[in-house]
Amino acid sequence: MNSFTVRVARWSARHPWRAIVGWLVFVALCLGAGSAVGTNGATTADYRVGEAGRAEAMAAEGHLERRPTEQVLFSSRSGPPDRASADADAAAKELSARMRRLPEVAGVAAPLLSRDHRITMVEVALRGEERDAKDKVDALAAQTRAVSEAYPGLLLRETGSPSISKGVDQQRGDDLALSEELTLPVTLITLLVAFGSVTMAAVPLLIALSAIAAAVGLSMVASHISPDAGVGTNVILMIGLAVGVDYTLFYLKREREERARSAGRLSSRALVELAAATSGRAVVVSGVAVVASTATLYLAADVIFSSLATGTIVVVLVAVASSLTVLPALLVTLGERLERRARSRAERGKPQRRVRDHGGSRLWAALLRPASRHPLVTLCVAVLALLALAVPLAGLRITEMSRDTHSREIPAMRVYDLLNEEFPEHRVTHQVVVRADAARSAEVVAALQEVARRADEDPLFAGASPVRTSADRRISTLELKVPHLGNSEQAYASLGHLRKNYLPATVGRVAGAEFGVSGDVARYADYPAHQNSKLPLVLGALLLATFAMTAYAFRSVVLGLLGVVLNLLSAAAALGLLVLVFQRTWAEGLLDFHSTGSIGSRVPLFLFVILFGLSMDYQVFVVSRVREAVVAGVPTRQAVLDGIRRSASVVTSAAVVMTTVFASFVFLHIIEMKQIGFVLAAAVLLDAFIVRITILPSAMLLLGRRCWWPSRTGREPTAASTGKTDKRPAAEVR
Repeated sequence: MNSFTVRVARWSARHPWRAIVGWLVFVALCLGAGSAVGTNGATTADYRVGEAGRAEAMAAEGHLERRPTEQVLFSSRSGPPDRASADADAAAKELSARMRRLPEVAGVAAPLLSRDHRITMVEVALRGEERDAKDKVDALAAQTRAVSEAYPGLLLRETGSPSISKGVDQQRGDDLALSEELTLPVTLITLLVAFGSVTMAAVPLLIALSAIAAAVGLSMVASHISPDAGVGTNVILMIGLAVGVDYTLFYLKREREERARSAGRLSSRALVELAAATSGRAVVVSGVAVVASTATLYLAADVIFSSLATGTIVVVLVAVASSLTVLPALLVTLGERLERRARSRAERGKPQRRVRDHGGSRLWAALLRPASRHPLVTLCVAVLALLALAVPLAGLRITEMSRDTHSREIPAMRVYDLLNEEFPEHRVTHQVVVRADAARSAEVVAALQEVARRADEDPLFAGASPVRTSADRRISTLELKVPHLGNSEQAYASLGHLRKNYLPATVGRVAGAEFGVSGDVARYADYPAHQNSKLPLVLGALLLATFAMTAYAFRSVVLGLLGVVLNLLSAAAALGLLVLVFQRTWAEGLLDFHSTGSIGSRVPLFLFVILFGLSMDYQVFVVSRVREAVVAGVPTRQAVLDGIRRSASVVTSAAVVMTTVFASFVFLHIIEMKQIGFVLAAAVLLDAFIVRITILPSAMLLLGRRCWWPSRTGREPTAASTGKTDKRPAAEVR
């Protein structure tokens, strides 16, 4: 009773208002510090990986990088369908003149006419980095609206990477707001069912929201060390609400259990210290485990995963801190109010209201009955069920989700589809970049011209731009157009022709030349390849961290190995379900998505890391109850059944909250976020209701005292040490 968690809780219990006010000040300081320093967003250079990234870096070195572009389409609102309005030329000239005067614009191309002469297109190149281009869209859109008002007979529509990025950001913000509207009421209802009290149900939710607020501020500060890729707030909301409520729930449930057991004999301060010594320790171990597993994402050497890791680590640490500091203070404050009411009722001669302990309810006894009576059969059936769910994983196809997969509810995406239909040569562009000595500039230019000639004879290509050379004559570029969508097999085939055939046979023969291909398709191809190359390292570190944390927490190598195996099982089963749902078309109408026949490249790795971390919550909480009983001298069999039965309701409530949070992301429009939400929700359900209720107890019952090897924790009490003789059969004791 003198551990760190108890000492912190003891101080908070003795000074509750100081702790509460201190927490509110901490949250305000975090938000203030974050607002003061702002968010350090990732730059375009931070996203460069693989050959495409190297080629982009070389092009930027010679100031020849591709500029972000916007396209404005002019068409007649009425009139002959076989030709553009006579006003289109005049409107295009006026728009071009307006755009050239904007400081955000680097250049405006000559107007182009579609093949059927129905649509005129003006392309505008923007200054600055690609990542910043979406912030400049409003200035261009204002000019487009002005010209549209001047020519009421014309329909002007704007699209481009900046417009699409801006539309995606706006849609993501709207989706997150909807997610919160769905999640908060369901979470509150779940907590009401768990506690039967509005006050006690509000405590976890309020603490979680305050932890999220503090984490948002701290993540802004942390972004100056690890740049934010624009996903930090998303993951803070998703993970923060899940773990924030869970940690508070674990603590609250234990306090109520001890209150029911003490029947008024212990004060609120003593109850809080008991909860801190047991569930408080489990919360700390769980939080450290989540942080350790999430930190392996940094090994992926990717700015998006680093941003996800930073957001998760910050919000988990803040949630742990809240459960150790402000939560005990709130519990003592509420508990003392409950005690005053009890004394008042006693003085008036009214019967006392008892806090009931639902830890050993008949429902959970019934659910555990198969594992307790037939552990081997239950284990085999449950494991086979998870393996069956994992079978579709054999057909897993990972791709980078391209711009073509965005929702068509974004206006710029609908115009993008029209642009691809009317101007197919603008669908995809490869940029070939070559770096060589200035003395070989002429050879490089000749080699690139040969590449252009070969591509001109290839039906996969649709023309080439003139070769451009940097001022120092060291960097040269060639742009090749492809009349196919960026996620099509033809687009990938054209990239393969360049990299494997045309460039090695031409530029590759120039002595000392470095070359590469960049562009959207190259990015789509190189990013999954980069992730696959890092996957063994991240998974290896993740498995090692999970094993080490479990083994250390319970002083058991066996439980460490068991934890790794169980997490792999639930992750594989969840991924199998993901493949079954999202790589096929049968669930498109049900979940409102268009199947790409693939899974987003970030989803599997994110699932493994986050699931391994969150599963430790349940593992630590459940096994801690079992170990607590074993250390107290309870036989392993009885300790396993009692520990899991007493923790089952908490695990279920926590799982419902987590599932609600994750499932709300299925309603988002971004398909990769849909996949992440679905797979995490499925994984949590499988982990809570199959792994922790059937597989874990069955395995621990079959292992018996061997669960605790090499620790001596599992030694059964002897008749000499207890003063009693156990008359039960040896098999029952085990």
